[in-house]
Amino acid sequence: MLYAQVHLTLPAWVHEHVDATRAYPGDEAKVALAIELSRLNIEAASGGPFGAAVFNADDDRIVSIGVNRVLPQSCSVAHAETMAYMLAQQRLQRARLNRDLDDNPIGRFVLATSSQPCCQCYGATVWAGIDRLLIGARSEDVEALTPFDEGPLPADWVGELQRRGIEVVRDLHRDAAREVLRRYGESDAGRY
Repeated sequence: MLYAQVHLTLPAWVHEHVDATRAYPGDEAKVALAIELSRLNIEAASGGPFGAAVFNADDDRIVSIGVNRVLPQSCSVAHAETMAYMLAQQRLQRARLNRDLDDNPIGRFVLATSSQPCCQCYGATVWAGIDRLLIGARSEDVEALTPFDEGPLPADWVGELQRRGIEVVRDLHRDAAREVLRRYGESDAGRY
């Protein structure tokens, strides 16, 4: 029999640790949440050291969050960013968060992520419909501190996103994000 559906979930602990009613004003607060999600995900052994959150730019409130669920869900696309994008798209019932079906702008959205998107998440970012991308650690940090291969990106990946109307802000709380990656890389989970 062929499988006819995919069911991906966030770990149960997110409900205890994330206040969906709170506003997160400022870029630093948004990335701090993404890094906290990455830390909690490795502490709970519920996935890899990556966290992300989609915010409504108008009120700084969470639309969705994501953590890495690749191994627990046996799904290579269950990265923190893609989980956050998919959950936001389902919540808002549109494939492009910031556009309606006629391609008219309808709101502005921000993705905060604990680490620079890999090649897969970069591609998802191009189409997800966000206006700003906030990043903690860089891909070179991920590759230096963990066993992960982030894959190829265009040489001017930031410029490519900016040409598509996505502002990129890097190195927010980079040291804190690097510390989570380091802890994971030194753990038994980081040796898979």
